[in-house]
Amino acid sequence: MKNYTQVYVNNSLEAAAHYCDAFGAEITRAFPSDDGTAYLHCELSVNGEGFLALAEAKERLDVAAIHRMRWETMTFNVFEMGSEEAVRHALDVLSRGGVVLEPIHAMPWSSCCATVIDRYGVCWWVSI
Repeated sequence: MKNYTQVYVNNSLEAAAHYCDAFGAEITRAFPSDDGTAYLHCELSVNGEGFLALAEAKERLDVAAIHRMRWETMTFNVFEMGSEEAVRHALDVLSRGGVVLEPIHAMPWSSCCATVIDRYGVCWWVSI
């Protein structure tokens, strides 16, 4: 059995490229809408392993409200990223247009981690 997450976002084409940049991922499977303006379904992989699926949200998301209220309805934990540089890069990319909830810091279980809600309203915890 396998399990990985899927997010529903506005601007799914842009979001897929954004997440590829943040995590060094690649699009390994994609089903665009008939007009080519969105993904009905898109799968991202890192080093050949499924990492994240995404699709266009059926309704507009109020990302400004999510940022203002700092809502964390679900957090995607990305860990064992390999280096502090990888964590810093992910945080830099994900924080563009987003809200940093916790800047890079150390915890008893991680020497380098941070939490951010990105510009699509998705909350990420990134860690070495």
